[in-house]
Parts: sequence; structure tokens; C-alpha cells
Amino acid sequence: MEIGIIILVLSFLLLLAMGVPVSYSLGVSATLTLLFSIGPLAAFTTIATRLASSLDSFTLLAIPFFILAGQLMNKGGIAIRLVDFAKVLVGRFPGGLAFVNIMANMLFGAISGSSVASASAIGSIMHPRMVKEGYDENFSAAVNITSASTGLVIPPSNVLIVYSLASGGVSIAALFIAGYIPGILTGLFLMGVAATIAYRKNYPLAEKTGLKKGIIKFLDAIPSLLMLVLVIGGIIAGIFTATEASAIAVLYALILAAVYKEIKTADLPGILLDTIRTTSIVMLLVGTSMALSWVMAYEDIPQSISASLLSLSDNPFVILILINMILLFVGIFMDITPAVLIFTPIFLPVVTTQLGMDPIHFGIVLIMNLCVGICTPPVGNVLFVGCSVAGLGIEKVIRPLIPFYIAMIIALLLVTFIPELSLWLPEMFDL
Repeated sequence: MEIGIIILVLSFLLLLAMGVPVSYSLGVSATLTLLFSIGPLAAFTTIATRLASSLDSFTLLAIPFFILAGQLMNKGGIAIRLVDFAKVLVGRFPGGLAFVNIMANMLFGAISGSSVASASAIGSIMHPRMVKEGYDENFSAAVNITSASTGLVIPPSNVLIVYSLASGGVSIAALFIAGYIPGILTGLFLMGVAATIAYRKNYPLAEKTGLKKGIIKFLDAIPSLLMLVLVIGGIIAGIFTATEASAIAVLYALILAAVYKEIKTADLPGILLDTIRTTSIVMLLVGTSMALSWVMAYEDIPQSISASLLSLSDNPFVILILINMILLFVGIFMDITPAVLIFTPIFLPVVTTQLGMDPIHFGIVLIMNLCVGICTPPVGNVLFVGCSVAGLGIEKVIRPLIPFYIAMIIALLLVTFIPELSLWLPEMFDL
């Protein structure tokens, strides 16, 4: 068993170091481990079976629909309307445009369910505005990158659907509702950092919006905001499942695109092709990650890690700190989807059986940890998108990002040690 673990870890790290895509690295390392453990025929049969069975899930059908809805929203004129609405609400605070960026990302991320789409859509609108108004371009990029990550916690979120699959069926509705307070809390902490920096550097206030204009902007944003009410409200009320809600989100996004006239019929094939590409990447990651999770269980890796953690301390506070540190480290080097699928079966039994932690609470803590990772080099996809939109090199943005990282980690620690921040809303709705 020990040799199998060594083969698994070393082959995976070596493949990543060679620049092999994460999904291929996961699949190849799992296959190599089983070749040694159970022989060629059984190894290939097992991997193929696990790849197929892991994707045979009604729950996963929600992911391509939410991805398509996000694509339609990204190109359908929703982003600019949410930016204008956010400007009405928070534009007059110190560092007002930074506040607008953060709130717009929270709203767009909540509606689209994609942090990458949010960083791209909101960043392309807000970055030129902020630079034009005298904001430092590196600061502007840092605000956009970190606030875009809130879309993975605030529902609907594809990553929370993946966690539901990895955890063995934790309620998606409960996870969605549980993400609201932690996601908003993270946004508020980011706003606090932005306000402090804006005050110190004397960044200008946003232009004052008159009452009449403000009402017009609010009314213009209502159709977009109704997406949240329709999707989340329908799930909570038990009218439809998360998967059915994703299909309704696509239909509603198409209707909005037709009303706003931002998407032409000729644009749809390209949107569908982008959706297929993204879905293919996500599903390959899901399949290979689930195969690797099975191999890890076969090699007793989760039990070994659990025993090692418990041997270090039996103090719940210490164990949770250790788990957070491990997940923060993992998030730096691994994409969020495989990280959720691999580390959920490792840590979930520890926190539920040894610490009595609710699986819903742990899911939010897990995602918040990994949200920091998608904003950090070397594999943070939101970091790359945010820098690309701003036209900046990563090295220029890292230093301005540090205070925002600290704010995200403080929010994470509060959610970790105050379970009510995650569980109050699900308990209130009896989910």
C-alpha cells in the first residue's frame, strides 16, 4: 500500500511539473497506481468504469446548463446593468468605484455562477472606468480578481454542486442557501480593505446619481436580479430541483437576451460552442478526480491522513486550523473542481465523525479556502483572467492583492469557527 501511495503522489506531482493538464495528470497517476496494485487488465477496467459511473449523475446535468446561462448573461447585456445598479447603491462611498466593482461581481457571480465569467465581464467594464477616474491600475485589477471569487460561494454555484456529488448527496438547496451569508461577509471584508486603501490614497468618489436616474437604473436591473429569485426561490419552495432550475435559468437568460437585444441569432452557435468546451473540461476533471478519489480510498489514504491529523491533536480548534492550512496550500497548486472532489472524501469523515461538524458547514469552509487559491499563482484561473482583462502582468498585481487575501482569510476563519454563519439560513428554511 505504501508503494502505491508513493507512485500516486510522485507521478501526479511529476506530471504537473511537466505541464501536463490537471485532468490528464489525475487520470494517469490513478492508472499507474492501479497498474502496480491490481494489474493491467483490472486497472484499465476499473478506471474506465469509474470515469463512466462518476458522470452518470442527474445532479451533474445542472453544470452545463448553469455554464450556458452564464455565457448568455456574460454576453447579453446583464453585466452593464448590474454595474449601473451597484453604482447607484455604493458609488458615493470612499473608493466608490471599487465598491461598485465588488458589488457588481457579487451580483453577477451570484446570477451566472461563474467566477471566471464575472472577472471577465465586470473587469472589462470597471477596469477602464477606474483607471480613467485616477485609480491605480494594479489596485483595480486586485479588487476585480478577489471579488469575482465570491460567485463560487453565493448561489447558484457549480462548485457547490460538485461538492454535493463528492460528499455523497448533501442537499444542494441547503448548500446554496448556506452560501449567502459567507459570500456577502467576504464581499464586505473586501469592501473594508478597498475603502481603507482608497481613503489613504485619496481616490475620488463616484459621480452622484440623481434620484430619477437611480430609479431608472434600479428598474433596468430588476429583470436580471429576478434570476436569483426565480432560481433560488424555486429550489427552496420545492417547485423544482437544482438541475431543473439550471434549465429554467437558461430559458430566462435567453428571454432577457431577446429583450435587451444584445445577442443576435448568429451569436448563439459560438455561445453554445464555448459552453461545450467549458463543460467538457469540467466533466473530464470530474471523471478523473472521482477515479483518483476511488484509488485513494483503495490505498487507504483518507484513513491515513485522518489518523495523522488526530495523532497531532485532539483539539477541534487545532484540527480545523490544520485542515484550513492544508486546503489553502492545495488551492494554490490545484484547480478548484478536482480539489473539491479529492479532498472532500479525505476531510469530510474527519470533521463529521471526530468534530461533529455539519457537512453543509464544511462544504462552505472548503469552497472558501479554495476561493483564495483561484486568485493566487501559479494556477489561479481568476487571477489569469483578471490580469488579462486589465492588460497587466501577474507580478504587478501580487502586492496589491495581499491585503485582499488577508481579508478573505479573516472571513474564512469567522465562517470556520462560527457555524451559524453557514447554518442559520438553511435551518430557518428547514433545509
